[in-house]
Amino acid sequence: MKFVDEATIKVEAGDGGNGCVSFRREKYIPKGGPDGGDGGRGGSVYLVADSGLNTLVDFRSQRRYRAEPGQNGMGRECSGSSGKDLYVRVPVGTRVSEADTGESMGELLEPGQQLLVARGGERGIGNVHFKSSTNRTPRQSTQGTPGERHLLQLELILLADVGLLGMPNAGKSSLIRRLSSARPRVADYPFTTLYPNLGVVRLGQDHSFVLADIPGVIEGAAEGAGLGLRFLKHLARTRLLLHLVDIAPLDPAAEPAADVRRIEAELARYSSELAGRERWLVLNKKDLLSEEAFVTRQRDLVRELGWEGPVYGISAVTGEGTQALAAALMRRLEELWAAQREHRERATEAPWDPLGGE
Repeated sequence: MKFVDEATIKVEAGDGGNGCVSFRREKYIPKGGPDGGDGGRGGSVYLVADSGLNTLVDFRSQRRYRAEPGQNGMGRECSGSSGKDLYVRVPVGTRVSEADTGESMGELLEPGQQLLVARGGERGIGNVHFKSSTNRTPRQSTQGTPGERHLLQLELILLADVGLLGMPNAGKSSLIRRLSSARPRVADYPFTTLYPNLGVVRLGQDHSFVLADIPGVIEGAAEGAGLGLRFLKHLARTRLLLHLVDIAPLDPAAEPAADVRRIEAELARYSSELAGRERWLVLNKKDLLSEEAFVTRQRDLVRELGWEGPVYGISAVTGEGTQALAAALMRRLEELWAAQREHRERATEAPWDPLGGE
């Protein structure tokens, strides 16, 4: 199965131009000496982060990217022109690695950020550089070096503030439709979301955050079962996780607490850091229960899990409780952002010198 958040491409930098062997020939100057020029430098390949792109789907149709080679040197000490660099646009949040070895080459996390992925070949030098008092007719020159060639694996890591986590059909797509303008597919069967969706939740001017709808995680996802590691990795950059639970499952034998523990186990297998990230419990489909039944199920679930974090009851279909949840998320994110700014400011302050003045 192919996903729009992954792509494999081949990048080829331009070869350097060869140096030229040439001698000056003019009227009345039969032995004018060497005048072979240098070759041009090969063009390099860069990846550029573009905020206008959201997926890697364009790389399905075009998989090979080649920069221009350098031109060969010419007589009269004329150097060949250098090849033009090639700039390939990719979405913000793209991780780049060698497809064969898995070695990381870098990440593009800011709009306009550039990453050199294939360096152009060096130019060859002409015979004009080899002349000397003992070698007045040099016939040496050097060849341009080949440009780098790489097979790259591109992965789009969603840059979201809040990630939605939950079993298939827990209502994640319905919630992101309710809170944002994103329109992921919604149906009455599991695995309707086959790739991550991003939605911007706006709560007034200058108050917004990005919400990521991650496809359903099942038991064994950390080992690649179901949609597996392809989508667990998208939770890695979120600041906060919302764990959606179907509080009114159609199957009477279903156990919401067991579902929560299964996903907790998958998070722990995948990443201990991710398992320890701040996570809120969101009980969805509240509209299918009476108020008394909902309170009872919430109390029993919290007690069985030993849950100590925030708990919210909502209905993604009717909208009940969703605005209160969004407002609470906004307040918490602003606290996290403020703490991050303060940490950065402290890190940039000059260290105290105990041997300095007052």
